[in-house]
Amino acid sequence: MAMLIVMDAEPRYTVSEITRLIKTTLEDSFYSVLIQGEISDFKRHSSGHFYFTLKDQHAQLSAVMWRGKNMRLYFTPQDGMKVLAKGRITVFEKSGRYQLDVDTLQPLGIGELQIAFEQLKARLRDEGLFDESRKKPVPVFPETVGIVTSPTGAAIRDIVSIINRRFPGVQLILRPVKVQAEGAAEEIAQAIDEFNEYGAVDVLIVGRGGGSLEDLWPFNEESTARAISRSKIPVISAVGHEIDFTIADFVADLRAPTPSAAAELVVPDAAQEWEKIIQRLRRLYRITTDKFNFLNEKIQLLKSSRALQMPLDLIKQSSLQLDMLSGKLEMSYQNHIKNRIEYLNQLENRINALNPEAVLKRGFSITYRSKDNTIVKESSQLTSGDGVILKFFKGEASGRIEQVN
Repeated sequence: MAMLIVMDAEPRYTVSEITRLIKTTLEDSFYSVLIQGEISDFKRHSSGHFYFTLKDQHAQLSAVMWRGKNMRLYFTPQDGMKVLAKGRITVFEKSGRYQLDVDTLQPLGIGELQIAFEQLKARLRDEGLFDESRKKPVPVFPETVGIVTSPTGAAIRDIVSIINRRFPGVQLILRPVKVQAEGAAEEIAQAIDEFNEYGAVDVLIVGRGGGSLEDLWPFNEESTARAISRSKIPVISAVGHEIDFTIADFVADLRAPTPSAAAELVVPDAAQEWEKIIQRLRRLYRITTDKFNFLNEKIQLLKSSRALQMPLDLIKQSSLQLDMLSGKLEMSYQNHIKNRIEYLNQLENRINALNPEAVLKRGFSITYRSKDNTIVKESSQLTSGDGVILKFFKGEASGRIEQVN
């Protein structure tokens, strides 16, 4: 029996073919879409690409934002953040999954720039870049002021005008930079570093006039904050209006609410300083005059005293007193000499009384033993036949011992 084969009228596809068809259909149909959702499973790959999931209460969608696009973000996406993503649907053929290829990402509820501002502010504060202990004192009388701002803005005109009016003679050095748009932050940071390499600057003013948050954004970027932080030269931030606060304000050594205020803070008012000097000189003159008058009164009192009015009497009295003291001294000296003479006479009499010749003079004699010429004090020192010498006050006699008792 013959077999009947019925051909299927529906087309057949391989997995690759159907996947490619789906890819073409989806990517052509959803080339540019806005999708609102909540970020979850956010991952920053080592390549710099962002991978995350957008979800709502009932579904979820994989998403990717390539490095070249996410580098333009002013904030870091976080899990739980509600965002509005713009991009196109793409299909990854190998896994057969579709995902959102994100071109732009915007937070919902709070502005993108404000989120970036708060994130960087918190991170730098935690690092200690805002600590008061890091602040360098701003010199009171700077000789050279460096300025980092636009060469064509109102800020530089105000700064130069005010400084020249307040304290003429201060040297001003402008390093022109862009103060808004792409690349401005890098120029500002480079200018601060160049001033530090140059070195011959006492203080820096870094800033610009007012503008929108976007216009002021270069002063909220990390590169600017890091340059201010590492500057060895004191930095005064002068960005926008009084109500504007930037990251640069928190890192700087001194914040000025406006560029004009920075010019007033960086140098003193010469007229006021001169007035202070005049006041001090007047006070010194008054103190000196009072002291002179006081001493002059003392001199007048001394001049009117009896001692100075009768100097001869004072000299005579002093001369008389000197004569009296001289007489006492002479008398005291004579008495001393007399006492010493008497003492010497007494000492001489004592010595004469102890002289052996004085004893001999009174009829005594001294006996010496002939053989050794020693004085005989006792008879036991002699024996019969010993020769002796008898010494008298005048003359001597010799003999021999016949008997010793």
